[in-house]
Order: sequence, then C-alpha cells, then structure tokens
Amino acid sequence: MSSQCTVDSDEDECRLPADTLLILQQFLHEKGVREKLEQVGEDTQSGFEENWQLSQFWYNSETKEKLTFVVKSINADLELAGTESYVALVSCPSLYHHVKDTSKNVTLFEFDERFASIGSDFHHFDYNRAVEDDYLDIFKNKFDVIIADPPFLSEECIEKISIVVRKIAKTKCKIILCSGYAVHEWATKYLSLDLYNFKPEHERNLGNEFSSYANFNLDDVLQKM
Repeated sequence: MSSQCTVDSDEDECRLPADTLLILQQFLHEKGVREKLEQVGEDTQSGFEENWQLSQFWYNSETKEKLTFVVKSINADLELAGTESYVALVSCPSLYHHVKDTSKNVTLFEFDERFASIGSDFHHFDYNRAVEDDYLDIFKNKFDVIIADPPFLSEECIEKISIVVRKIAKTKCKIILCSGYAVHEWATKYLSLDLYNFKPEHERNLGNEFSSYANFNLDDVLQKM
C-alpha cells in the first residue's frame, strides 16, 4: 500500500488511505499499551506512586523475587503433572510484573483503576462486595495459586478477602497471605493458614510487623531459592 504522497505534495494531498490509517492507529494503540505495561514493571514500583488512602505499599525487590520464586516452583510442579497453572494476585499490584514474567495465566484483582493499563489481566476488585452471592462467580474454582495482601489489618477486611479467596481457589490451591502479624488469628480462623518465618518487606519502612501465612510449607520452598 502507498499513500500516494510525493516530496512536493501539500498537506491536503498527502493523506493515507483509510485501511493504511487504520493499521497505523492500531499499531500506535498497541505500542502505547506495551509502553504502559513496561512502565508497570519498572523498579519504580509499578510506574505509579503509592496511594496511601488505599493503603498501598509496594514490595521491595527481594520480596518480589522471593514470592515469584514460590509461584515458579508451584507452576513447575503443576507442569510436571500436566496441568496448566492459573495465578491470582489479590491487592498486590507491585508483584504483577515479576509474576507475569514466569506465569502465562495471571489475573490481578485490584481496586485501583490505574492498573487497568496492564490490559486483560486486570480485574477491578472491591473486597466490600465479597458478601454478594454472585460476586466474582466467573472466577469460581479457577486458580491454582493465590497471593493476597489485604489493604487493611482489620478482621472485617481479612474475613471479606477470605470469602473471595475461598471462592476463586481450586481444591488444592496454594494460598499465601501477606499481612501484619496482628492478623494471625484471623488468617487461621477464615483461611486455615499457618504462620511462617518469611516476612514481606516494602520499599518504605512501615511501623507494623509484617508476616506471611500459607496452607503449605512456604519456608521450605524458599530454602530452595
């Protein structure tokens, strides 16, 4: 295809054919999406500033690498069994890019609409809707791995996040909860998770002591790293 333009053409005469213009527009749109996705994965913690009103605190590089290693290890076991792995990240957007590098099927459940820039892997999520009977039914029993980081250290938040986690988890789903030590009783009460030694860390020093909870031996997996 050619634009029928010459060096001496004026602006009105030098116009692209409609089909060529459409291809160009599609290319520019896809280029913009790729650039946003790359921005999300930068070490500047997802390309966005933390929104403290949403209780957002980005993981540091070491924590992202460790959690990604765990996901990769679980995926490898599933692949050996001939099963394709599906990973859910619940309210932990700064982990998305690292996990996506090792997992084909990743869904980010996140309230912050800025992360819609990652494309179809994003699903808007409001933990307050967890009590609705049909909320997230399209993801029921879908995921093999779930990492959740509830935004608030309250029993109400942990309980509602747990409703969602139980709904979207497969029977043998591996679940990791990253939250404050203060929630350890609720992690056991609502998700039957055990406390482990791994402590998630953030780019900013936070006053609360953070801990990890899981329904499998998380520390043993990390020792293989």
